[in-house]
Amino acid sequence: MKKKNQSIRGMHDFLPKDTIYLQIIEKKIIKILKSHTYKEIRTPILEDTEIFKKSIGGNTDVMSKEMYSFYDRNEKNISLRPEGTVGCIRACIQHHIFKKSLFQKLWYYGPMFRYERPQKGRFRQFYQLGIEVFGFSDPIIDFDLILLTIKIWNKLGILKDLILEINSIGSINNRKNYENDLRIFCEKKIDKFNLDNFRNVILNNPIRLLDSKNINIILMMKNAPKLINYLDLSSQLRFQKLCNYLDQKQVNYIINHKLVRGLDYYNDTVFEWKSKNLGAQDTICAGGRYDQLIKNLGGPKNSAMGCAIGIDRLFLLKELFKKKIIKNNYFIDIQIIFSNPEFYRFVLDISDQLHTIWPKLKIDTNITKISVSNQIKHAIQNHTKFLLILDSYLLSSNKIIIKNISLRTQKKEFFYRIFQSPCIFI
Repeated sequence: MKKKNQSIRGMHDFLPKDTIYLQIIEKKIIKILKSHTYKEIRTPILEDTEIFKKSIGGNTDVMSKEMYSFYDRNEKNISLRPEGTVGCIRACIQHHIFKKSLFQKLWYYGPMFRYERPQKGRFRQFYQLGIEVFGFSDPIIDFDLILLTIKIWNKLGILKDLILEINSIGSINNRKNYENDLRIFCEKKIDKFNLDNFRNVILNNPIRLLDSKNINIILMMKNAPKLINYLDLSSQLRFQKLCNYLDQKQVNYIINHKLVRGLDYYNDTVFEWKSKNLGAQDTICAGGRYDQLIKNLGGPKNSAMGCAIGIDRLFLLKELFKKKIIKNNYFIDIQIIFSNPEFYRFVLDISDQLHTIWPKLKIDTNITKISVSNQIKHAIQNHTKFLLILDSYLLSSNKIIIKNISLRTQKKEFFYRIFQSPCIFI
């Protein structure tokens, strides 16, 4: 049996019916970012593997198991980017952006790659929209970034379906001290809780045990050291300050002391927005502070805060705002319907004239040899506003049929302005 050509496992296609929603989601988010003076930066999907080793951490799952790394023809080790922050900072350092100003507000959007086990909401090629703020260490920026995400969810109409979880993981030194004690504790419990399969995680990256779903790990961690007890005074005060800001603004949130990030460069504030409608992979936005990363990558000492929105997972929530999108964003403004092939040139002339007056109109000429009934069916499927019907008999009298098939009513003067000839409205 001949093998079918299919996409690579964990990498999926977005069909035209899907990209309609994606474009609307992207447009709404980008509009908010621009209104808050964030500037776009675009970086390559390929980076030197070494830059990820310096930043992500060699003991993380991302670095040890999930990277798409390979040698190019010059025997240089390069990787498909697993996330966007590192490439963004590398570009800022390389092009001396921080020399102009330590304070920068940037965003980017594109595909990321991780070799994970594919499931709903988890793909090997996935799309993230990242938001980064450089130059401010005060938790007011953490608060401001969370407020920005709230504005995005409000714009998409999904805020009521999301839950905000926050935590402080302290400074990098706090975390190292905690990991050492946690490792010692867990090593004594491996046999008791039958966790030999997790020995490597316990030895190399024990903090990842905090958010594990494994029942034996959950039981073991009940009596394990608590990260909150290892925070120094500075980290405690800044986290309390953030909570006060959120309380004053009446933002609903949950403090989740088990919330950590899977990358080594984070410190202090971490947060996630989760949905109850996505199952196990329920995080649609995650971020936190990473004040040492820029310096570690060869740049100046500069604080930083950022987050990434998982567009794939946001797309899975489309049913929450699908009706609203269809109602307020028709796919086609005008479809020109005709039966006589002699009208081909005339149809293109009409379309060109319409676009000259209103460049943003979405017009479907559908110049194919299909029946009028199928043309109308196509128009209905694409949520068309108006049919512009060319009838041979009426055209001989210099008349055009205009049919409103949308839910909206439109002024007839709209078409009188386009066509300086009689129109029949039906």
